[in-house]
Amino acid sequence: MSKKIIVVGGVAGGASVAARARRLDEHAEIVMYEKGPNVSFSNCALPYHLSGTIANAEDIVLMDPRQFKNQYNINAIVNHEVIGIDSNRRQIQVKNVITNEISEESYDELVLSPGANPILPEAIDGIHNENVFTMRNVVDIKKIKSYLDDNRIKAVSVIGGGFIGIETAENLQQGGYDVTLVEGMTHILGTIDDEMAQIVQKTMIDHGINLITDDTLTQIAPDKIMLASGRSIPSGAVIMAIGVKPDTGLARQAGVAVGITGGIQVNQGYQTNLPHIYAVGDAIEVVHRITHQPTKLNLAFPAQIEARQAVDHMYGRQIRNRGVIGSQCIPVFEMNIASTGLTEAACQDAEIDYRSVMVIPKDKVALMPNAKPLYFKLVFAYPSGEILGAQAVGESSVDKQVNVIATMITNHQYVEDLENLELCYQPMFSTAKNAVNMAGLVATNLLNNEYQQVSVSEVRQLVESGATIIDVREQFEYEEGHIKNAINIPMSEFRNRLDEIPTDRPVYIHCLSGQRSYNVVRALVNMGYTNVTNISGSFLGVCENEYYRDQTDNRKPIVTNYRFDLL
Repeated sequence: MSKKIIVVGGVAGGASVAARARRLDEHAEIVMYEKGPNVSFSNCALPYHLSGTIANAEDIVLMDPRQFKNQYNINAIVNHEVIGIDSNRRQIQVKNVITNEISEESYDELVLSPGANPILPEAIDGIHNENVFTMRNVVDIKKIKSYLDDNRIKAVSVIGGGFIGIETAENLQQGGYDVTLVEGMTHILGTIDDEMAQIVQKTMIDHGINLITDDTLTQIAPDKIMLASGRSIPSGAVIMAIGVKPDTGLARQAGVAVGITGGIQVNQGYQTNLPHIYAVGDAIEVVHRITHQPTKLNLAFPAQIEARQAVDHMYGRQIRNRGVIGSQCIPVFEMNIASTGLTEAACQDAEIDYRSVMVIPKDKVALMPNAKPLYFKLVFAYPSGEILGAQAVGESSVDKQVNVIATMITNHQYVEDLENLELCYQPMFSTAKNAVNMAGLVATNLLNNEYQQVSVSEVRQLVESGATIIDVREQFEYEEGHIKNAINIPMSEFRNRLDEIPTDRPVYIHCLSGQRSYNVVRALVNMGYTNVTNISGSFLGVCENEYYRDQTDNRKPIVTNYRFDLL
């Protein structure tokens, strides 16, 4: 006797459940209910309609019910909302959202994939005004574009500096709008650490986006927004992108257990606490592979894998649900950002002892045309050296470096394993030692206590405290811009100027990217110096790390001339 499988919700999770079930069972009756008009569309592509990159919003729709029926023999029913579940009788209640007609349907197996809802804080005055929008589906993006066009809106505010907020801000700017992005935390993109986020923030400012961090929205009017700081920003439309929360209303009503993160609790096979009810996608609580703690992860690939494994479990196939690490990437104008695993902030939250290194090689051999800096940060456990995470920012395909680290994390490997990792090399593709190799070498040196380092985020405190900082770049480089109070002793001269390098106090050494200063530090240690420290990220990293805050916080600059054209 064939199964009857009902799926609640489409898109990445639900549609993948239905398709996988059909591949395993040609005789199953598969019904998928979607309360909106589109059962399968590309969530990630939604913002690109605002710039015209995707001119027709209908192109975001991937498959319609007719295609599901003809190609997969799946009954995809749109504009129908599942409003009730009777787990004892194995029945659901379904409401036609157009006619309000309610019907009942039986199931053998039920899979919940309702996704997540955008957060709209009720404390914000005007949060339900007609000029306030969220972006969850094709209907939403059409409403936004129509409102902007029909009302000839010029200024738009985006609230939230995560992936959706940044993609929305970028596409609005490319569409010709005056864009303000407001982020309540101290920097955008919580998936990367502060010094890496500063590079992205500078890129957004350079492209004309009014970026405001460490401030929150308090009021929305028809022509402006008000922030907690008292600032008033002209704005004809507001797009809320501060985050999402799992859509668990139906699950809770049916008695499905919800975890501490607010997502639906599932076991290794994505079963809920109720028999014959599974759950996948943005609505569920998953386990982090490294911390082993419950978390939420709103990404397409995990949703698709969860869907596949849930159906495999349903049909008695062996699965291995080992948790998630959160690999993700995003383009921001000419810059690309990728990350995987834990950030420093996440390590601190999880009380994991860690260390990190930053290397800034070129993305290809330096003499090749258009060689650009590649900022690569590696986070690893201390003292074991197990790899915990990585972040990369640059104009090249930085996802390839981060994908290597994602593989290493998955296989529980260590920084020493990166030293001899044989990766593809050709002058137009990479440096001979890839950024991944370089980070592994530096990290291994730190594990072995071969030298000391501080991060670029600590340089301001060093300058303000009067610490001894030595710049080992050549004199002409120093004159073009340098850290204030830094002493210029070029690498080409330091052996003849050792009397200028103090031995009675800490000395901090930097160059442009950290390579020359590292060599000087190693040489001084070999000469018997015991208190010399390399500045990780060096001058370029300091420029990137300090620029945004100096522009927005009216702080006293610690750099004489910010230079971003030096690599």
